[in-house]
Amino acid sequence: MNPSFKDLLGKKTLIMGDVGAGKTELTRRLLAEAISLGYSREITVIDMAPETEIIDGRPIGGRLLEPAERPNGIRYLAPLRVEMPRVKAASAEELRHLVDLNARRIRPLLEMYLDAPTPILFINDVSIYLQSGCLHPLTDVVGRAETAVINGYYGEYLAEDMGTGVSAVERKLMERLSLLMDIVIRL
Repeated sequence: MNPSFKDLLGKKTLIMGDVGAGKTELTRRLLAEAISLGYSREITVIDMAPETEIIDGRPIGGRLLEPAERPNGIRYLAPLRVEMPRVKAASAEELRHLVDLNARRIRPLLEMYLDAPTPILFINDVSIYLQSGCLHPLTDVVGRAETAVINGYYGEYLAEDMGTGVSAVERKLMERLSLLMDIVIRL
């Protein structure tokens, strides 16, 4: 599916797939289209993605826009740092700690959006937040947007979680989130 932003206006859209499937690139293209259509001042981006890293020759993570690429007018919310728990952790305890750390860094951004919502919302790498087991306040955030374009990991490449259950929780919450969407794009 190769939607245009115009096709998604007034709808909630979830783009999901494995590492390297093109989730961020599709979201980036849709954001660029929204900006080109003059919606800049109506857009909030919540970027939950870690910086790009190459793991086993594959790029993992990646912000939707780097600071120099961010156009004037859009509100861009991103933590200063996001961890890659399943990639970086040396133990189950450390993995759980990194998941919790990410959630604590992201939750204030969700609250900022709820305090001042915009009609159009883009979320990059929502699955990082879902690893924490919390669907709330994310559901409130999505509900406040008139148009939402959200992407997240849903695959097998990063399934190993040192027995913590983080991967199963993330997958289950991605599935629950997909049920709240008008459009689900699986890459």
